[in-house]
Amino acid sequence: MNSLDIAKRPEDTRVVVAMSGGVDSSVVAGVLARQGYDVLGVTLQLYDHGEATHRKGACCAGQDIHDARRVAAALDIPHYVLDYEQRFKNAVITPFANAYQQGETPVPCIACNQSVKFVDLMAVAQDLGADALATGHYVQSRLGEDGQRQLFRPVDAERDQTYFLFATTQEQLAYLRFPLGGLSKAEVRELARDMGLEIAEKHDSQDICFVPQGKYADIIRKMHPEAIQQGEIVHMDGRVLGTHEGIVNYTVGQRRGLGIAASDPLYVVKLEHRDSRVIVGPREALKTQTVRLRDVNWLGPQQLEAMAAGNGVPVEVKVRSTRSPQPAVIQMRENGVYVTLVEGEYGVSPGQACVFYADDTPTSEVWGGGFIAEAVPMALAG
Repeated sequence: MNSLDIAKRPEDTRVVVAMSGGVDSSVVAGVLARQGYDVLGVTLQLYDHGEATHRKGACCAGQDIHDARRVAAALDIPHYVLDYEQRFKNAVITPFANAYQQGETPVPCIACNQSVKFVDLMAVAQDLGADALATGHYVQSRLGEDGQRQLFRPVDAERDQTYFLFATTQEQLAYLRFPLGGLSKAEVRELARDMGLEIAEKHDSQDICFVPQGKYADIIRKMHPEAIQQGEIVHMDGRVLGTHEGIVNYTVGQRRGLGIAASDPLYVVKLEHRDSRVIVGPREALKTQTVRLRDVNWLGPQQLEAMAAGNGVPVEVKVRSTRSPQPAVIQMRENGVYVTLVEGEYGVSPGQACVFYADDTPTSEVWGGGFIAEAVPMALAG
């Protein structure tokens, strides 16, 4: 086995590297090229090239494409740019806008990995005769005793991207490789400097790539102008406190910018898209203990139906990418998969991901996850 767990010499192993133009994927390409692999760099242009050219912190458009091309030239590897704008719009941007219109809080980076990157790009890599597709994600994967690849949290907890990769299937894991999982970000930047790459000090992208300055409502207004309709802002006790210009301007847990005056701090507790109502209340009303999931991807050691029957299976879960995993129990019920958060969580919204981990160790195994279909705050339950 070579360093990628493939039974070939590196020089006989073709690897496609998904190059976004950032430091991480550039270092992946450089490390594999140094090790003697037959490396091909592929960059996907995912949204309006013209709009993105002058934006900093963008991904997969504009300056990043130029950076990826320059890195590939410096490493002396072939590089291809593929136009996936329409596919990205259909698979990521449109569902994102639709979800917000329905009062959900979507996570488009998960949808991008699910569709464009780990389906379409993987097919391209296979068409190019590659033995593997490598990315710059901070996650780890390795062969289990049963010969299947398993997914784990990375060494650098601050860079952990397992939340965004929970939907990766077993078949995809078998083909994917994540060379940065055992490194810290500081070590990756040092490798970039050592390779003489101009992007060694480049800042990481922060915003969702197609949402400039985090203004989600602007995207929905552009795609669904009919969805921007006024409605009532209603307190949990039934009082009408004001009006709003569209529920797409609000997310569960939001406190600032509600456009109402109140003696005590109020938060968005629920969005009722059918009636175009924003329900608000005190912070304690945001606490949620049980969520129902949809589109569950299970990577655990046994069948989910067997493990989660009866009283369920204890796990650790993340319902936010920035939070540490917390104790929970997964249960199979007649109408779906439910997760009970032992300590509860504030501001959980439909559309977010709930990711499963085997335990609370720093590099715990990822057991998959699902999207939150229903999250009823305890104050509204019953």
